[in-house]
Amino acid sequence: MSNLQQDLLALSRAVGAGSVRGAAETAVGLLSPYADCETTDNLTVFATVNGACNRTLLLDAHLDEVSMIVTDIDENGFLTVSACGGLDLRALPARPVTVHGRQEIPAVFCSVPPHLSDGDPSFDRIADLKIDTLLGAEAKKVIAVGDTVSFRAEPVPLSDTRITGKSLDNRASVAVLVELARRFSAEKPPMNLCFVLSAQEELGLRGIRTAAHRVQPDEAVVLDVSFADGVGISPLDCGNMGKGAMIGYSPVLERKISKKLTRLAQDHKIPYQIEVMDGHTGTNADAVSLVGNGIPTGLVSIPLRNMHTDVETVDLSDLKSVCDLIEHYIRAGGGFRD
Repeated sequence: MSNLQQDLLALSRAVGAGSVRGAAETAVGLLSPYADCETTDNLTVFATVNGACNRTLLLDAHLDEVSMIVTDIDENGFLTVSACGGLDLRALPARPVTVHGRQEIPAVFCSVPPHLSDGDPSFDRIADLKIDTLLGAEAKKVIAVGDTVSFRAEPVPLSDTRITGKSLDNRASVAVLVELARRFSAEKPPMNLCFVLSAQEELGLRGIRTAAHRVQPDEAVVLDVSFADGVGISPLDCGNMGKGAMIGYSPVLERKISKKLTRLAQDHKIPYQIEVMDGHTGTNADAVSLVGNGIPTGLVSIPLRNMHTDVETVDLSDLKSVCDLIEHYIRAGGGFRD
């Protein structure tokens, strides 16, 4: 098993929902052999590698995952929750979750048996769904309103290169940053590298705003996931799983960076695909580009299926192509050196 796959499995298993620190602690454990790490109170991780000049490249991948928060507990131990991030309500009935109360409590979203259901159920609000703790009246002794709820799913290899699990949005990109730090551990990169594993992206790009203000880099490349091809998805709205890194082009992105990434992929025969976006990207790149006087920002994404569920799916070959591309981008001195 490759280091990249091992790291991705470990990161997927960890929980980074709300104030739960598991994902940050796991990421620091993976990064600390290769970079100086610090975790802030909001659970953003900074890892720095000093380079040969005083230019700084910020490489961001958000660490948080979509989750829920408890809003009510009834007398029978059934929980009402609110979404923290964009959840697909269609995928929730009968899904296992973990409630992070005084202890970690396994629970499940309720599901009405088809024998008793009046046609296909539909849900307009997550409050219409309930979580069963199976604790009955005892639930209130270990769970409180405001506690975090996360998906409970073990990552599973589907083939030689494909993996499914929870929080691959965006732990897949975090695994890429760990691998990049590993590759530069025995040498000094051409410029300073600041790996930022940002918090609260799913809540409105919050963590990267403060992180970019703190770092004040000369340029940035954001790594995230994007939609992969699948049943019912238009080819115009997605990339292709297994076809390589998705290089972003958008009015809010620095075109010099996008062009440099594309040229490097061509020169080094790295599989890639172009992702064209309009006035925003829906990623941390939107926020980074507005910090200070404006930080020149690029975006590279990994194709992912089943986004915002506990069976998100990626291809390790795509992670490798992103890693190879960013490594060459660093070695070439970034987007502003020919």
